[in-house]
Amino acid sequence: MKNKTDILLVEDDISFGSVLKSYLELNDFKITWIDDGKNAVEVFKRGKFRLCILDVMLPNVDGFTIAKEIRKLDSEVPLLFLTAKSLREDILKGYKLGADDYITKPFDTEVLLYKIKAILKRETNSRQDFQGIVQIGLYTFNPERRTLTIKKKVQNLSPREADLLTMLCENKNRLLNRDIVLREIWGEEGYFTTRSMDVFITKLRKCLSDDPKIEIKNIHGAGYILEVGEQNK
Repeated sequence: MKNKTDILLVEDDISFGSVLKSYLELNDFKITWIDDGKNAVEVFKRGKFRLCILDVMLPNVDGFTIAKEIRKLDSEVPLLFLTAKSLREDILKGYKLGADDYITKPFDTEVLLYKIKAILKRETNSRQDFQGIVQIGLYTFNPERRTLTIKKKVQNLSPREADLLTMLCENKNRLLNRDIVLREIWGEEGYFTTRSMDVFITKLRKCLSDDPKIEIKNIHGAGYILEVGEQNK
């Protein structure tokens, strides 16, 4: 019997939370459900969760605040927000905190299930694929040796360039939160470290410029996405 995936669900609507918990458990997930935001971080500390589903509007402590605290404890666990709002500002705020996806109430539970499976699949593939040599489009990236190779052209990366490219690869085709990068690589957040990171992003764009199907997109105020298109057969 395989182990079930542990998910933390924070939802204050008792009826909806109960139905959602039962539905996800019927689909072979192990659900820890909390109906009050003030207890969420402590429960997260005690568990080993593969995904957190956070309602934005909660009593006492809102979903964004919970996400911020969780990110201090774990920079990689996927976050999925449930929200009754579709305001651009709220969505951007969630992505700045490292959200992997959003779903707006009311929603079809099958759509939520699809999103959950897609997030977990990305996370699993990222862990499996990112071992040793990494293929980025036409490039071969060796994180240990800090080399980026295309055809016979070899580029040597600085430690910080290699670390940044590593994080982009780990989150390929999805948002890499800028604040997480600053904490993980630069050790702090601030105006000057942000400008420094922008300089390194520009350098990496130049390093990857020989493959037109690779693009590092800037998501204003949120972070970056390394997009790698399919190569022609």
